Amino acid sequence: MESSSSGSAKARQSSGGADTFDIPGKGAPIERLKRWRQAALVLNASRRFRYTLDLKKEEQKEEVKRKIRAQAHVIRAAYRFKEAARVNVQPKETTAPHVDGALGFGIKEEQLTALTRDHNYSALQQYGGISGVANMLKTDTEKGTGGDDPDLKARQNAFGSNTYPRKKGRSFLAFVWDACKDLTLIILMVAAAVSLALGIATEGIKEGWYDGASIGFAVLLVVFVTATTDYKQSLQFQNLNEEKQNISLEVVRGGRRIKVSIYDLVVGDVVPLKIGDQVPADGILISGHSFSIDESSMTGESKIVNKDQKSPFMMSGCKVADGYGTMLVTAVGINTEWGLLMASISEDSGEETPLQVRLNGVATFIGIIGLTVAVLVLVVLVARYFTGHTYNPDRSPQYVKGKMGVGATIKGIVKIFTVAVTIVVVAVPEGLPLAVTLTLAFSMRKMMRDKALVRRLSACETMGSATTICSDKTGTLTLNQMTVTKAYFGGKKMVPTDNTEMLSASVSTMIIEGIAQNTSGSIFEPEGGQAEVTGSPTEKAILSWGLQLGMKFNETRSKSSILQVFPFNSEKKRGGVAVHVGDSEVHIYWKGAAELILESCTDWLDADGSKHSMTPEKMGEFKKFIEDMAVASLRCVAFAYRPCEMNDVPNEDQRAEWILPEDNLIMLGIVGIKDPCRPGVQDSIRLCTAAGIKVRMVTGDNLQTARAIALECGILNDPNVLEPVIIEGKTFRALSDLEREEAAEKICVMGRSSPNDKLLFVKALRNRGHVVAVTGDGTNDAPALHEADIGLSMGIQGTEVAKESSDIIILDDNFASIVRVVRWGRSVYANIQKFIQFQLTVNVAALIINVVSAVSSGDVPLNAVQLLWVNLIMDTLGALALATEPPNNHLMQRPPVGRREPLITNIMWRNLLIMALYQVAVLLTLNFDGQNLLQLKHDNHAHAEKVKNTFIFNTFVLCQVFNEFNARKPDELNVFKGITGNHLFMGIIAITVVFQVLIIEFLGKFTSTVRLSWQLWLVSIGLAFISWPLALLGKLIPVPDRPFSELFACCFPAKKQDDDVKEKEGSAKHSEV
Repeated sequence: MESSSSGSAKARQSSGGADTFDIPGKGAPIERLKRWRQAALVLNASRRFRYTLDLKKEEQKEEVKRKIRAQAHVIRAAYRFKEAARVNVQPKETTAPHVDGALGFGIKEEQLTALTRDHNYSALQQYGGISGVANMLKTDTEKGTGGDDPDLKARQNAFGSNTYPRKKGRSFLAFVWDACKDLTLIILMVAAAVSLALGIATEGIKEGWYDGASIGFAVLLVVFVTATTDYKQSLQFQNLNEEKQNISLEVVRGGRRIKVSIYDLVVGDVVPLKIGDQVPADGILISGHSFSIDESSMTGESKIVNKDQKSPFMMSGCKVADGYGTMLVTAVGINTEWGLLMASISEDSGEETPLQVRLNGVATFIGIIGLTVAVLVLVVLVARYFTGHTYNPDRSPQYVKGKMGVGATIKGIVKIFTVAVTIVVVAVPEGLPLAVTLTLAFSMRKMMRDKALVRRLSACETMGSATTICSDKTGTLTLNQMTVTKAYFGGKKMVPTDNTEMLSASVSTMIIEGIAQNTSGSIFEPEGGQAEVTGSPTEKAILSWGLQLGMKFNETRSKSSILQVFPFNSEKKRGGVAVHVGDSEVHIYWKGAAELILESCTDWLDADGSKHSMTPEKMGEFKKFIEDMAVASLRCVAFAYRPCEMNDVPNEDQRAEWILPEDNLIMLGIVGIKDPCRPGVQDSIRLCTAAGIKVRMVTGDNLQTARAIALECGILNDPNVLEPVIIEGKTFRALSDLEREEAAEKICVMGRSSPNDKLLFVKALRNRGHVVAVTGDGTNDAPALHEADIGLSMGIQGTEVAKESSDIIILDDNFASIVRVVRWGRSVYANIQKFIQFQLTVNVAALIINVVSAVSSGDVPLNAVQLLWVNLIMDTLGALALATEPPNNHLMQRPPVGRREPLITNIMWRNLLIMALYQVAVLLTLNFDGQNLLQLKHDNHAHAEKVKNTFIFNTFVLCQVFNEFNARKPDELNVFKGITGNHLFMGIIAITVVFQVLIIEFLGKFTSTVRLSWQLWLVSIGLAFISWPLALLGKLIPVPDRPFSELFACCFPAKKQDDDVKEKEGSAKHSEV
């Protein structure tokens, strides 16, 4: 396993250029990408590089972005210049711009678009500010639009929809054209044309067209099958791209918050935004608290911009960096800069994966051997032809010096040349790297059903190599269905939790005010209906408890006004609000991690409303209550407040900079929130452990809660474990780099961790050679998600910032879905290995048979058309059959695959060599003594030779059909296990057999074959059938665990030393960088 040696893992990770066909899973430098492209042996560049990153297109995309950004900057700069001139010049009477109604609205689409695009603040004032624009759009800034279908339709007709014109996908004919660009197929088409012309000229049109037409037809079949496969693959990627961009967001319609697709957003919608959200359209800020935006995606400048009533304009595509607020949508789709940008660039630019690049290396190596063999065969056949050692079926020499016409001679050379080129077609495995995209496309589609959306192709592969998963607790290991089950207020336990009778009216009022005002959630209270609570699960639990206490949400909020907000922060683990209660009285409410809030308290509030000093005894009592709740796996949230005077609050201009005081707080009380473990999470963790994957919990909750949940989930088995197995974030943070790496190996649970602790943890594990998958849902998790080998964001609770930094989105936030992703990751690697084993067996057998036959007899048993059919079975159909095998539980009973382990394992070499040697032995025996063995001695020699060659071709193809079953399970004895579930495999086997029967029985003129008797069919099937028992016996032969390549390196220490020097040089270069 890769984690066994940290030193060598580090060296490998930092190696700069030991292997041309080795790229990192994330952030590969452009030089590395260019280098492998230049080194690859490619017959059809447009097809081979289709699913790789188009480096030229990337440069063009960046250029388009720069132009659009520059244009926007110029327009805004001009307006700012005009504003400055207007301020400095003697003010004139300004008149409001003329407003034209648009389909029943008070303002036109172009006026609204210009307003937000140009950030024209003076025009906004002339329209009557945000309330004036909202009135023109028939929108209530509190309750939003009506939300009924006619209203939404009217808004789309008047102001457009939130979509942009996408570039059309490539047509099927474009894929046909790409497939035709294959150099070998072009040569074969030319050869077919020459053969057709010479055949008709020498033998007449009735008989002479067969040879040329058959090659042409075979080439067209290869082209159309290849194009169809590629086209379907392209459609799958297109659908997945659309799925990636379909963001779900909250809007306020009819007074209630509802979830809609970003594409359903309309002008006039009121959109609540919080930290980590993406601004879904251009708009104007209605209200916000500590609200700032990261505009780098639009301006190209990494700068956080504060938004308030003086700077209210928001651009689509930007991210909320801090705070929360609501905005009014004023422009959508192509009317926004983001829409213009997305319409101008093609989003599907491709991406190469490490496995794809490694397979290009394998294909190049095999291709060089194949090319060498083809040249050798060409030289031998041409030499034998011109020396009179190549014979016709009737034993007469094909070339007699001085007696042959130019046409006949050229025809003979073309036939030889065609065979040599066809050997190149078979030998260069063009389909090998493309099999990766085929299996990835298949896997990604299936993973969507398993609640995982893949954002980066290479993450699929890397997930199969994961050795550790750092998982969040809330929502991933637990259900995220939170309820308040314990409460401790007024210095006593509340039984039941909504028993307000034990509290005085003033204390109840204060608790309810703190809940209603210090929240990012909301409550919709329909007349006579049940209240609808929205927000994060923790907020929903607290607000629901507030309703049980008798809270009237809207009424409570209207009684006091918010002065300043400190949004909940995962670093400080608390959130606060300052509210003006009346007269000069101000209350500053805090809520957050219980033990952290408790540390800031100097007093506590009794049930009767009297204030008492926080004595050590009372502090101990509160701590004991927190500990008891934590042991019961409850999340502990404390509520505190601090009164102050209005005179202590900065005036409105300076209030944005006001930092709410966090000390000398008065403790109100603590709630314990229950979040039950997900059903089946124990089984999932057990499955991971059996698969050699260590699951570690990283949570912001306190250590005791984390311990209780870890024991419940099965991450911990011993309740008495100590550091560093269970550790607090601040303790881990305080360690030195080396100590952190050593501790990281042992850590199972990290409590009270900040996002930065998670990042340090991921780095430490990667430095120890682990392949790390990490989950995250918050904006601050983005660095850890980016740093990890596989970043997994949460689809329900995850912010857009977290999702964009991740590689895979877990759509249902469920840990079991992460385990399914691991299975698919391992399946990708296993399927590619199956295909490699199958393809190399065909390659080795076909090359050896043709070379030996060419050298010994001057003829080859498999002609050009037959080899093209074999190539189709081996390349496209083989990839479809084997690269789309669904995952099974056997994959989770083996350790993770090391990212730099050989692609061809010792088991594969054993299977491959046994099958290839068997096929070569059988077919060469038939080639040299087939007439005797098949009892064709008494037959006409020319016909007997045709029957023999047809029998060899038929047996060879059937051997591949039977071997395809063997390739399904390289390391299992039962190759038929689960076969009925793979309909595609069975369908391809059926198609191959049916076509083979048609070729032999009905298409003999085209393929130079003759019909076989039923006895010969049975013998052919019997010889192919032996592949099954032979493979079964072969699997009983033990193979060493150490890869053959390493054993080979031990035999040649000089080469190994040279490789080590290269690796060290690469490592040195990397550290210099």
